[in-house]
Amino acid sequence: MAVKEENEITVKVICQKDELLKCLIKEGFEAGRTFSLDDYYFIPSSLDIKNMSTREIIAKAVIIRYIVNEGKVSQKITFKIKDIAENGDIISQRAINCDVYNIDEAKKIFEALGFHEIMNIKENDIIYSKNGFELAIKFIENSDILIEIETEPNTEWDTIEKIKTRLSQINIPIDKDKYFIKKAEDELNKILKN
Repeated sequence: MAVKEENEITVKVICQKDELLKCLIKEGFEAGRTFSLDDYYFIPSSLDIKNMSTREIIAKAVIIRYIVNEGKVSQKITFKIKDIAENGDIISQRAINCDVYNIDEAKKIFEALGFHEIMNIKENDIIYSKNGFELAIKFIENSDILIEIETEPNTEWDTIEKIKTRLSQINIPIDKDKYFIKKAEDELNKILKN
């Protein structure tokens, strides 16, 4: 089992894929590794979601992940714990991960424990970098394009404020009013509205 404690910001891209990629190249970023995520969100069947906010529902979710990273497949169970300020900023977060050998069997275990799948989010990512500064470009299937940047301990980008400052210096079309887009909450909101 692994615990990851870096914080991150996630911003929404406000242009189409082709324009974004041209901007990144113009800014001197180079494409690197690619990976895809197929995330299945499971929540306890006992939750009365009609009386809960989306954030409260996601806080109870377990994610069963199928990851393809440079052709190598890994499967894991992930539980995220986030400390979110009233204004929506993520103050801190950590993810607890456990590798599994078969996500279909992991799903069956959680179903037997009284959980059910509430949503599935698929994305394809490309890491773009320049001078050690990495942007994970996230193409969410049938949804938004996001950019995620994680804090890096012992680097010049070890805090959220330093990342915000650096990102504001890059000429790419993003929504600079929201630095903490919560992908799972946004996608679940869309599902619950339907």
